[in-house]
Amino acid sequence: MDQQLVYVDADIDIDLADRNILLDKIDHICASIINDDKLIKHKTGVYFQTVPVDPRTGYCSVDYKNAQSKGYFKVDFLNVGLLSQIKSNDYIYDLINKEPDWNKLQDYNIVKNLFHVHNHFDVLQTMKPDSVEKLAAVLAIIRPAKRHLLGKNWNEVLEQVWLKPQSEEYFFKKSHAIGYALTIVMQLNL
Repeated sequence: MDQQLVYVDADIDIDLADRNILLDKIDHICASIINDDKLIKHKTGVYFQTVPVDPRTGYCSVDYKNAQSKGYFKVDFLNVGLLSQIKSNDYIYDLINKEPDWNKLQDYNIVKNLFHVHNHFDVLQTMKPDSVEKLAAVLAIIRPAKRHLLGKNWNEVLEQVWLKPQSEEYFFKKSHAIGYALTIVMQLNL
Protein backbone atom coordinates (compact mmCIF):
# COMPACT_ATOMS: atom_id res chain seq x y z
CA MET A 1 0.00 0.00 0.00
CA ASP A 2 1.40 3.41 -1.00
CA GLN A 3 1.68 6.01 1.71
CA GLN A 4 0.22 9.36 0.88
CA LEU A 5 1.40 12.57 2.49
CA VAL A 6 -1.50 14.46 4.00
CA TYR A 7 -1.11 18.23 4.01
CA VAL A 8 -2.71 19.88 7.01
CA ASP A 9 -2.97 23.66 7.11
CA ALA A 10 -2.68 24.13 10.85
CA ASP A 11 -1.33 26.99 12.88
CA ILE A 12 -0.76 26.25 16.54
CA ASP A 13 0.39 29.07 18.80
CA ILE A 14 0.84 28.55 22.53
CA ASP A 15 1.26 31.62 24.71
CA LEU A 16 3.48 31.32 27.78
CA ALA A 17 4.82 33.72 30.38
CA ASP A 18 8.32 32.34 29.65
CA ARG A 19 8.66 29.85 26.80
CA ASN A 20 12.18 28.84 27.84
CA ILE A 21 10.94 27.23 31.07
CA LEU A 22 8.96 24.71 29.02
CA LEU A 23 11.40 24.30 26.13
CA ASP A 24 14.26 23.57 28.53
CA LYS A 25 12.30 20.51 29.71
CA ILE A 26 11.22 18.93 26.42
CA ASP A 27 13.06 17.62 23.39
CA HIS A 28 12.52 19.76 20.32
CA ILE A 29 14.22 21.09 17.23
CA CYS A 30 14.04 24.77 16.45
CA ALA A 31 12.38 25.74 13.19
CA SER A 32 14.36 27.83 10.73
CA ILE A 33 14.02 30.61 8.22
CA ILE A 34 16.17 30.91 5.15
CA ASN A 35 16.97 34.57 4.66
CA ASP A 36 19.52 35.75 2.07
CA ASP A 37 20.64 32.11 1.66
CA LYS A 38 21.41 31.90 5.39
CA LEU A 39 19.71 29.53 7.79
CA ILE A 40 18.53 31.43 10.87
CA LYS A 41 16.49 30.39 13.89
CA HIS A 42 12.73 30.91 13.71
CA LYS A 43 11.75 33.23 16.58
CA THR A 44 9.03 30.99 18.02
CA GLY A 45 8.64 27.74 16.05
CA VAL A 46 9.75 24.28 17.12
CA TYR A 47 9.23 20.70 15.94
CA PHE A 48 8.60 17.69 18.14
CA GLN A 49 9.09 15.17 15.38
CA THR A 50 12.11 13.96 13.46
CA VAL A 51 13.06 16.62 10.93
CA PRO A 52 16.25 17.14 8.93
CA VAL A 53 18.75 19.08 11.05
CA ASP A 54 21.51 21.41 9.95
CA PRO A 55 24.66 20.07 11.67
CA ARG A 56 26.17 23.56 12.14
CA THR A 57 23.18 25.25 13.77
CA GLY A 58 21.10 22.39 15.14
CA TYR A 59 18.02 23.98 13.53
CA CYS A 60 15.68 22.26 11.11
CA SER A 61 17.40 22.44 7.73
CA VAL A 62 14.09 22.99 5.91
CA ASP A 63 12.69 26.51 5.93
CA TYR A 64 9.45 26.63 7.93
CA LYS A 65 7.56 27.82 4.82
CA ASN A 66 8.45 24.58 3.04
CA ALA A 67 8.45 22.24 6.03
CA GLN A 68 4.68 21.94 6.34
CA SER A 69 4.33 20.69 2.77
CA LYS A 70 6.88 17.97 3.64
CA GLY A 71 4.71 16.82 6.54
CA TYR A 72 6.55 18.59 9.36
CA PHE A 73 4.33 20.18 11.99
CA LYS A 74 5.59 23.39 13.62
CA VAL A 75 4.29 24.67 16.94
CA ASP A 76 4.91 28.29 17.94
CA PHE A 77 5.61 29.04 21.60
CA LEU A 78 5.18 32.75 22.23
CA ASN A 79 6.38 34.76 25.20
CA VAL A 80 3.53 36.83 26.59
CA GLY A 81 4.84 38.63 29.67
CA LEU A 82 1.33 39.63 30.71
CA LEU A 83 0.70 36.03 31.73
CA SER A 84 3.15 36.37 34.62
CA GLN A 85 0.68 38.83 36.20
CA ILE A 86 -2.28 36.44 36.02
CA LYS A 87 -3.23 34.92 39.37
CA SER A 88 -5.96 32.48 38.32
CA ASN A 89 -8.44 31.59 35.61
CA ASP A 90 -11.07 33.58 37.49
CA TYR A 91 -8.80 36.62 37.30
CA ILE A 92 -8.58 36.20 33.51
CA TYR A 93 -12.39 36.03 33.25
CA ASP A 94 -12.74 39.14 35.42
CA LEU A 95 -10.29 41.07 33.21
CA ILE A 96 -11.80 40.09 29.86
CA ASN A 97 -15.41 40.46 30.97
CA LYS A 98 -14.95 44.01 32.21
CA GLU A 99 -15.55 46.65 29.53
CA PRO A 100 -12.29 48.58 29.18
CA ASP A 101 -11.97 52.32 28.77
CA TRP A 102 -11.52 52.29 24.99
CA ASN A 103 -10.25 55.89 25.14
CA LYS A 104 -7.01 54.49 26.58
CA LEU A 105 -6.22 53.36 23.02
CA GLN A 106 -5.84 57.04 22.13
CA ASP A 107 -3.13 57.57 24.77
CA TYR A 108 0.36 56.94 23.42
CA ASN A 109 1.79 56.34 26.91
CA ILE A 110 -0.60 53.42 27.36
CA VAL A 111 -0.45 52.06 23.81
CA LYS A 112 3.36 51.88 23.77
CA ASN A 113 3.10 49.08 26.36
CA LEU A 114 0.32 47.06 24.75
CA PHE A 115 0.61 43.63 23.19
CA HIS A 116 0.91 43.65 19.37
CA VAL A 117 -0.26 47.25 18.85
CA HIS A 118 2.57 49.11 20.63
CA ASN A 119 4.07 50.22 17.30
CA HIS A 120 0.71 51.06 15.69
CA PHE A 121 -0.55 54.07 17.64
CA ASP A 122 -1.29 55.82 14.33
CA VAL A 123 -3.63 53.00 13.29
CA LEU A 124 -5.45 53.10 16.61
CA GLN A 125 -5.86 56.88 16.28
CA THR A 126 -7.29 56.48 12.78
CA MET A 127 -9.61 53.54 13.45
CA LYS A 128 -10.65 54.30 17.08
CA PRO A 129 -11.83 50.78 18.01
CA ASP A 130 -14.49 50.62 20.71
CA SER A 131 -15.17 46.89 20.95
CA VAL A 132 -13.28 43.60 21.01
CA GLU A 133 -14.42 42.87 17.44
CA LYS A 134 -13.12 46.21 16.17
CA LEU A 135 -9.85 45.87 18.09
CA ALA A 136 -9.43 42.42 16.51
CA ALA A 137 -10.01 44.02 13.10
CA VAL A 138 -7.30 46.58 13.88
CA LEU A 139 -4.94 43.70 14.67
CA ALA A 140 -5.75 42.30 11.22
CA ILE A 141 -5.35 45.68 9.51
CA ILE A 142 -1.79 46.07 10.77
CA ARG A 143 -0.88 42.96 8.73
CA PRO A 144 0.11 43.49 5.07
CA ALA A 145 -2.82 41.69 3.43
CA LYS A 146 -5.44 43.90 5.09
CA ARG A 147 -3.56 47.19 5.36
CA HIS A 148 -5.68 48.57 2.50
CA LEU A 149 -8.64 48.69 4.93
CA LEU A 150 -6.98 51.35 7.08
CA GLY A 151 -9.23 54.41 7.27
CA LYS A 152 -12.28 52.69 5.74
CA ASN A 153 -15.60 52.87 7.57
CA TRP A 154 -16.29 50.11 10.09
CA ASN A 155 -19.08 48.50 8.02
CA GLU A 156 -16.72 48.02 5.09
CA VAL A 157 -13.87 46.86 7.34
CA LEU A 158 -15.97 44.25 9.13
CA GLU A 159 -17.35 42.92 5.83
CA GLN A 160 -13.87 42.37 4.36
CA VAL A 161 -11.31 41.96 7.11
CA TRP A 162 -11.84 38.22 7.74
CA LEU A 163 -12.00 37.18 4.08
CA LYS A 164 -8.97 35.13 3.02
CA PRO A 165 -6.84 37.33 0.75
CA GLN A 166 -6.11 36.38 -2.84
CA SER A 167 -2.46 37.30 -2.39
CA GLU A 168 0.15 35.40 -0.41
CA GLU A 169 0.62 38.37 1.91
CA TYR A 170 0.56 37.72 5.64
CA PHE A 171 -2.83 38.08 7.29
CA PHE A 172 -4.40 37.38 10.66
CA LYS A 173 -7.15 34.83 11.08
CA LYS A 174 -10.12 35.96 13.14
CA SER A 175 -9.46 33.40 15.88
CA HIS A 176 -5.96 34.78 16.44
CA ALA A 177 -7.10 38.37 16.29
CA ILE A 178 -9.92 37.87 18.81
CA GLY A 179 -7.57 36.11 21.23
CA TYR A 180 -5.00 38.89 20.94
CA ALA A 181 -7.68 41.57 21.27
CA LEU A 182 -8.80 39.94 24.53
CA THR A 183 -5.19 39.99 25.72
CA ILE A 184 -5.11 43.73 25.08
CA VAL A 185 -8.41 44.11 26.95
CA MET A 186 -6.79 42.34 29.91
CA GLN A 187 -3.88 44.79 29.75
CA LEU A 188 -6.24 47.76 29.61
CA ASN A 189 -8.09 46.45 32.64
CA LEU A 190 -5.03 45.72 34.81
